[in-house]
Amino acid sequence: MKKLIVNLLLLIFVVSLNSCATIFGGRVSEYQRIKPLAGEPSRKIRGVALVADILLFWPGAIVDFATGAIYQPDKQTEAKKANTNEPITL
Repeated sequence: MKKLIVNLLLLIFVVSLNSCATIFGGRVSEYQRIKPLAGEPSRKIRGVALVADILLFWPGAIVDFATGAIYQPDKQTEAKKANTNEPITL
């Protein structure tokens, strides 16, 4: 019984260290990684992932912002890549 409790606590600890947008958000596009220049529109944030990061384990939000996974991908850029059959580079 004691081993089960320790394993369960360890599992909860490991899961809580993960960031939601990095794990569940899919691939991070170039649009998400590059910071917009002055005069360019800012990137939109995935609200659900941000709230989940804050409620579950706030350092996960730091990881999501550092990787760019917290930002929504650009729909127009993704559609153009899908139509032109260009390879997606990361």
